[in-house]
Amino acid sequence: MDSSTIKNSIFMKVQIALLLLLCMACQSDQRDAKRVDFFRPQKAQWITYGRDLPSEDSSFYLDHPAPLFRKTFNTIDPPVEARLMITAAGYYLATINGGQVGERVLDPAWTDYSKRIYYSEYDVTALLTAGDNCVGVSLGNGFYNPLPLRKWGQRNLREDLTVGKPTFLAKLILRYENGKTEEVISDHSWTYSYSPIVKNSVYLGVVYDARREIPDWNRPTFDDASWKQAVITQGPTGTLQKSFFPPVQITEEITPVDIYSPMQGVFMVDMGMNFTGTSAVKIQGNTGDSITFRMGERMYEDGTLNPMTSVIGQIKRKGMGGPGAPDIAWQTNTYIVGRDTSTWFKPDFTYHTYRYMEIRGMQTQPQISDVKGLFFHSNLHQPNHFSCSSDLLNTIQEATERTFRANLISVQSDCPAREKFGYGGDINATSESFIYNFDMKSFYRKTIYDWLDAMNDTAFVDTAPFVGIQYCGISWESAFLLTQYYLYLYYNDTEIVKELYEADIQWMDKVARLHPEGLVEEGLSDHESLEPVPVQLTGTCHYLQCARIMSTFAHVMGDKENKKKYAALASELRHLVKATFWDQSVEGEINRQTLFSTLLYHDIIPDDELSAAKDSLRMAISNGPTGHFNTGIFGTKYALETASKYISPQFVFNIVNSTEYPGWGHMIDRGATTIWETWKESDDVYSNCHPMFGTVTEWYYRWLGGIRPDPENPGFKSFFLTPFVPQGLEHAECTYDSPHGTITSNWKTQDQGRQYEMSVPEGTMAKVTLQKSPSDEITVRKNGVDLDAEQINNLHSRQFDLTGGRYLINITTTKD
Repeated sequence: MDSSTIKNSIFMKVQIALLLLLCMACQSDQRDAKRVDFFRPQKAQWITYGRDLPSEDSSFYLDHPAPLFRKTFNTIDPPVEARLMITAAGYYLATINGGQVGERVLDPAWTDYSKRIYYSEYDVTALLTAGDNCVGVSLGNGFYNPLPLRKWGQRNLREDLTVGKPTFLAKLILRYENGKTEEVISDHSWTYSYSPIVKNSVYLGVVYDARREIPDWNRPTFDDASWKQAVITQGPTGTLQKSFFPPVQITEEITPVDIYSPMQGVFMVDMGMNFTGTSAVKIQGNTGDSITFRMGERMYEDGTLNPMTSVIGQIKRKGMGGPGAPDIAWQTNTYIVGRDTSTWFKPDFTYHTYRYMEIRGMQTQPQISDVKGLFFHSNLHQPNHFSCSSDLLNTIQEATERTFRANLISVQSDCPAREKFGYGGDINATSESFIYNFDMKSFYRKTIYDWLDAMNDTAFVDTAPFVGIQYCGISWESAFLLTQYYLYLYYNDTEIVKELYEADIQWMDKVARLHPEGLVEEGLSDHESLEPVPVQLTGTCHYLQCARIMSTFAHVMGDKENKKKYAALASELRHLVKATFWDQSVEGEINRQTLFSTLLYHDIIPDDELSAAKDSLRMAISNGPTGHFNTGIFGTKYALETASKYISPQFVFNIVNSTEYPGWGHMIDRGATTIWETWKESDDVYSNCHPMFGTVTEWYYRWLGGIRPDPENPGFKSFFLTPFVPQGLEHAECTYDSPHGTITSNWKTQDQGRQYEMSVPEGTMAKVTLQKSPSDEITVRKNGVDLDAEQINNLHSRQFDLTGGRYLINITTTKD
């Protein structure tokens, strides 16, 4: 089946239902927000510019200046309230009277523009004045008008995405003191010209020719008599919805740690960390000088730039990227100096992943104060925290958080330079890790809608939005269902379950059609495992996980028939996996760490045989390189959890707190500031900023902090609080912001025992398990008041319950 057929294929049986879902989706998190109708009372229109898109692929790489649009209007009195609603196919930047509207970058969020388009709303009252005013809009290509780069020599986004000329839709609503309102809409009355941004690619970068700058173009006094009338266009067909998730914003300005010259005419900027964003550089030169900025994650031993791990689509030889494409698809920006020979350059409509930036064409070496790294990402609320007494563990946590943020540009990507795609397997592996660190509720709701729009009824797809890739199978597309479950488990989001339940059933029907025997025979398995793993193991276990989730969802919906149906399916799949991978010896080369951790994680092993499975897992890990994990995308998550549960958290701590290869500490010891795509260091192929192995942060929260959700009481109405104190760690601080309030799990070792500081939100209950022998003494203070032992049932055991409050628990070890 060719890509165009797959692209246009949808869930035919639920086509009508999807139309309803589109409406429900925009209401679910915005029920109290007043929706804006772009088409009433005045009908805003999609507008664009006049030049046609190139007819030949090679011509896309020529200069195509980004369009500028402007509209002037008059207000007799300043409005008491002014709201601008705006969206685009591509990216937009908006100004009013020269002042920037909002702080969003790369807006709107990437979606399948044929299915849905998010718009943003801004309060722009402060930007307006009485008298003449001007709205200015510039447009970038984004993912709506991508270059025909053939990633890996074959994938062309122009064939796989909904594409077209950048266009935008806007409505400005003015409300006056007398109660009257006025609307300024996008229509044919706007005028347009072309900007100094002569090239812009979300992948390759920007070429900015400052000689083409139009001073004051976005101010009311500008004479636009030579500008042309905006062109009315149909625009993309997706349903308009108000954005309900965190926008992409600049969250940090990074000061370089060093600027040096490895050779004449070349300056290298070391930002000190790998991150995603752009830069702001003070430009000095002569009119017409061309200054290039090339970015990369690494440098060579001679101090020059090594950009090879961040090359777009692995395009590294002549002709591979298609007609007109660069021989090597570097991340590059270019600035051509204009009349102002001393200014700042900040590229728009693109983003890069880099630690090092090479500058050529600048006459003098920049000062540290002349360069800023601009780290931007979806600006998620981050109330949660983990730290401890180990500098290595803290540095791993910082690198993981940085990697996660770098891969959140409205879509959770697997790598933010080479591909930028929202792969489902990476989401399945890391979504709990992301949730432990950030408030992911609204972001993951958007992710689920992306999957709803990406899927079809005949095959599995690998990414959302869909980019034409479909070989990874159920372990990737099941992100549609697993992400719903994690919203339910961590946030008690039953609305998403109710909203998508019928679509979930249809999806499970598709899985049954594609895998009628139950055993998954096709797809990608434990990606980047150091030893082979059969997809029959990991893929079938994901199918099993989905069946269990659907039984839970059926219970939520009061659907007894389907609860029984999916429970029976789960039982069948469990027995199938057990018969294939446990009851008989598994011959041939296989990663036995992944094998046994997968079986244990998915509860395949009967209770009376767990001892053998534990021993097998311990032996498999001990036989790994330096006794460390050699697992891949799923096996690492499974091994961290099952080795802690069935062997010992101390066993896992010794691996995590080591700098030996393979491991997180080895990455840090080799200078990593973000998590690598592979255990083995790569300086020419694999991304150095990849979330997949970031599941170690989930282990921090679940085992060192001990904070875990209770599947029987989703949303932390009750939860487990089981902190582990390993030898070699003196203290740990862990907080998690649950739907009911902040959960705290801090501990520190003392001369004769341990002290725990815990907070349990009011109205909830924590099921506490502590390391304690029967002879140890325990005292508890609640909200500053000492409690008698009788006030807490089973206090002198290892396990007891705590209700809402702040607790200080001391355990004193007594010697026999």
